[in-house]
Amino acid sequence: MHGHGTSAGAVSALGPAQWLVLLVVAGAVLAYLAGVSRLRGVAWPLSRLLAWIGGWTCVGAALVGPLAERAHHDFTAHMAGHIALGMLAPLMLVFAAPVTLLLRVLPTARARPVARALASRPAAVVTHPLTAALLDVGGLWLLYRTRLHAATMTGPWPHLAVSAHVLAAGYLFTFAVLGRPDPAPHRAPIGWRAGTLVAAVAAHDILAKVLYAYPPAGVPAEQARRAGELMYYGGAPVEIALIVLLCRDWLGRAPRTRPRRSSPGRRTSLSGWAPSWFCCPVCGVAGMRSPGRGCATCSRSSPTTSVPVVAPPGSWTSCGRGSSPPIR
Repeated sequence: MHGHGTSAGAVSALGPAQWLVLLVVAGAVLAYLAGVSRLRGVAWPLSRLLAWIGGWTCVGAALVGPLAERAHHDFTAHMAGHIALGMLAPLMLVFAAPVTLLLRVLPTARARPVARALASRPAAVVTHPLTAALLDVGGLWLLYRTRLHAATMTGPWPHLAVSAHVLAAGYLFTFAVLGRPDPAPHRAPIGWRAGTLVAAVAAHDILAKVLYAYPPAGVPAEQARRAGELMYYGGAPVEIALIVLLCRDWLGRAPRTRPRRSSPGRRTSLSGWAPSWFCCPVCGVAGMRSPGRGCATCSRSSPTTSVPVVAPPGSWTSCGRGSSPPIR
């Protein structure tokens, strides 16, 4: 009986901000499950589903429950929530490929605006590795080296707003660095992504050492030292995972082959090179060897509108409106 009373008391103690978090977490998981259930003829990897559930579980654990309650008066617990919310959860959510799932379940007419938004100039700015790193690691420096951290402790809504930024910035940074598995129309060169990742990891670890030596305003020195150690060593596995995933893509890339020359008399827009792939008219990724075989990204097939392009498989073309012009 005592256990039931304690559980009921904990539920009744939840405020509007905590209920909003639970609603968002449950809604995100249910929406993903609904999307997977609507797939027809396409096997969706179980690992992606588990990653999505695991990522939102990390979000819920960081913002609602014992860890979140303790974080209000224990900076070490707050840092554990930061690792779960800003590092582990984004890695799992990116791996779940929610945009790819969305493109596969939406009708073609509704999927095209999503593809156009991904290819837009604002999306290019936001998903650039430098921008994402400034929003992510730069935001942490601003949070812990100013009075912003103390301000977030004044109420649940400021804390929730900053937590939402940490989650979103972490997701953007993870996706910008990895450039997959969702379509990345503005994927930066591998050198840019690797350099940005190394710089961001260094800035994150330097911040951990600064917190160890110079606690934020209102944080006891002992808690700051433990939190700094947790930030440095606890964040390392996620940082190593990002490095491994990026290097695997880098080292595992197939060498590009030159497209075959077109036959005499065949005109192209690329000085005589014939098309080697077809652009998907929905998501804009070059991946179909011929119209009608289906896109490897969004699984769509449109034999009447697929555009031949000169582009390596997996590159973004936006059906001739991007960097790879169509054959004319």
